[in-house]
Amino acid sequence: MKETNNNYCVILAGGKGRRLWPCSREEYPKQFIDFFGSGRTQLQQTYDRFARILPPENIFVNTNEAYADIVREQLPELTPIQLLAEPIHRNTAPSVAWCTRRIFNINPNANVIVVPSDQAIIGDEAFEEAVNRGFEFVAHNDYMLTIGVKPTRPEPGYGYIQMGEKVEDGVYHVRSFTEKPDRDFARVFMESGEFYWNTGMFLANARHSLECFCKILPVVIRDFDSRDDNGNYDFEAENRFVHENFPSYPNLSIDYGILEKSDNVCMMGGKFGWADLGTWHSIYEARQKGDGDNVVIDTDAVLDDAHGNVIKLPKGRLAVISGLEGYIVAEEGNVLLICRKEDSSANVRRLVNEIQLKKGGKFV
Repeated sequence: MKETNNNYCVILAGGKGRRLWPCSREEYPKQFIDFFGSGRTQLQQTYDRFARILPPENIFVNTNEAYADIVREQLPELTPIQLLAEPIHRNTAPSVAWCTRRIFNINPNANVIVVPSDQAIIGDEAFEEAVNRGFEFVAHNDYMLTIGVKPTRPEPGYGYIQMGEKVEDGVYHVRSFTEKPDRDFARVFMESGEFYWNTGMFLANARHSLECFCKILPVVIRDFDSRDDNGNYDFEAENRFVHENFPSYPNLSIDYGILEKSDNVCMMGGKFGWADLGTWHSIYEARQKGDGDNVVIDTDAVLDDAHGNVIKLPKGRLAVISGLEGYIVAEEGNVLLICRKEDSSANVRRLVNEIQLKKGGKFV
C-alpha cells in the first residue's frame, strides 16, 4: 500500500450544537446548516477541505444515529464503512476510539487526523502543508500531535496549548492545556508567545492511538476482531458489538481522556487562519464586520445607530435594528433569541437547558 494512502481523516459531526441555538437545533444542529449562505454546510466544507488532501475513501464521519440520514443526504459519496453512527450521545473519546479501531482494521499502517466539523480555515495551501507535515511526523513517531495557531486576540472562548521543549523543527512537547481561560489570563497567554489556540485537530498513527486508549480507557477498546469466512473484517458484527456496549462507555472528551493524560503529546503550529464557528461570539470575532462593526449573516437588515451586534434571521424576514449595541439577534423556526453577546456561550447553553425544562423539547 502506498504511503500516501495510509493517511485518513475522521470528521466529528455528532454534537448537538447548542451554543448556536436557536439557529442550531437539536434535530438539525449547526454542522448540517449552510450557516453563511455559501451553498455548502459546515460538514460539507470540512469534507471538501480534506478531499483535496486525501483519497475520498479515506475520509470517515462520526455522528449520532439521529443524524445519520442527514449525513448520508449531504455526503452521498460516503460508503457504509465510512459512516459511524453512535446509538447515544457520548463525548469525543469513545467516538475517536471507535473510528480509530475501524481504520486500524482496514489498514494497520494508518495515520489519522481527527477534526471537528465546525471550523473556518483560511489559507488552503498553508493548511494542506501543515496536515501533510503532521502526517509525516506521526508516521514515524509514536506521539499524539495537536495543531495550534498563534492567537490574534485574547479570546476567552478558546482552549490554549502551551509550547514546551523542541522535539524537531516545528514540533514541540506540550507543557500544558488550558480550557477557556478568563480574558485577563488569555491576554497573558497571548503576550507570552508560548501559547497557541487549540484547534481541536490532532494526529496520531492508529497503532499508537489504540495503545493509548487501551491504557487509559480500556472499557472503550475491547478484544474484538470478527472476520468473515474470507478473512475480511466483519463491520456489521462490529457495529452490533459497539451499539450493544456504547451505553457503558464513559462520557469523556478526547482532550481530557487522552491528550491531557498522555506523556507523548506534541504540538505543531499552523500558519493558516483558523476560527471555531461553534459559538455566536466566535462567529462575531471571525467574520468581517460591516457598518457599525455589526456582523449580519445572510440576512436582510436595516441598521440604525446599531453597533457590535450579530444578526441572523431566516430568508423573507427583515431585521430593523435601532439603538442596539453588543447583542445577538437570531431567529429560527419558533424561537427568537435576543441576548448580550458578551459571555454568550455559557448564557446560551444555560438558556437552552432552562427552555427545555420549562417549555419542552419543541423549542430546543
